[in-house]
Amino acid sequence: MKINLSSDVVNQLSLVGAAAIIILTVYVAGKYIKQMKTDTSTGELAEENWDGIGEYKNPVPTGWIASFLGTMIWALWYWFLGYPLNAFSQIGQYNEEVKAYNAEFEKKWQNPDHDTLMAMGEGVFLVQCAPCHGLDGTGIEGKAQGFDKWGSEKGVLETIQKGSKGLGYPMGEMPAGLLSGDDAKAVAKYVAGGMKGEKPAAFATCASCHGEDGKGLGGQAPDISAYGTPAFVIDVLNRGKQGFIGTMPKFNDGRLTEVQKKAVATYILSLREK
Repeated sequence: MKINLSSDVVNQLSLVGAAAIIILTVYVAGKYIKQMKTDTSTGELAEENWDGIGEYKNPVPTGWIASFLGTMIWALWYWFLGYPLNAFSQIGQYNEEVKAYNAEFEKKWQNPDHDTLMAMGEGVFLVQCAPCHGLDGTGIEGKAQGFDKWGSEKGVLETIQKGSKGLGYPMGEMPAGLLSGDDAKAVAKYVAGGMKGEKPAAFATCASCHGEDGKGLGGQAPDISAYGTPAFVIDVLNRGKQGFIGTMPKFNDGRLTEVQKKAVATYILSLREK
């Protein structure tokens, strides 16, 4: 690819600055090397000295003052009038292009079918999720969350047993072992089943944080009524999560569009045990 250095104002500024630095460096270095060969120090010495080394009371050379002031003036011009506040920015152009592309992408795929979501979700998963969760989504031998249980009755039971942390809800982290035995199994079955049917008495322990309807008391805790659906996965994606090998980043920074989040959530839920 051929790059035209004269077509970009940033490149032009860089070339002019580089040329000016080279010219000034050669001139100043040559001048002082010549003076070192011929000049001798003159003037009145200051009273202070350090190990016999004194300092002359000579005024600051005019060239030094002019260079210092010129540098300050150029810096102010460069920042406020030249670049980056008032000129072309490659980063700004990139962000604008990404924003426009994402808007076009969302418009094109605003109503994708299930097969499209699965194909799109697999691509996102392999790039964004597989490095930590493994190509098959099983968590690389416990190093990260395994999706083979996530979204299922086994997943709820495992969360009850081990607790949950790192989602950043106002209610805080869920401790391990709040329920056990048949009570834990009954609640796991109820939550994984979409909270339909008869509510087990042990669910009262969960309701203290999640509410009787499981919706999280207005955002104070996770909405477990959506457990096993793409909406629940998307909430985790947006919030990030603390894990054994580090903290999963929040995907609410624009790196994924809304349809991509829905797609990867659909794909992740397909990985659970049938």
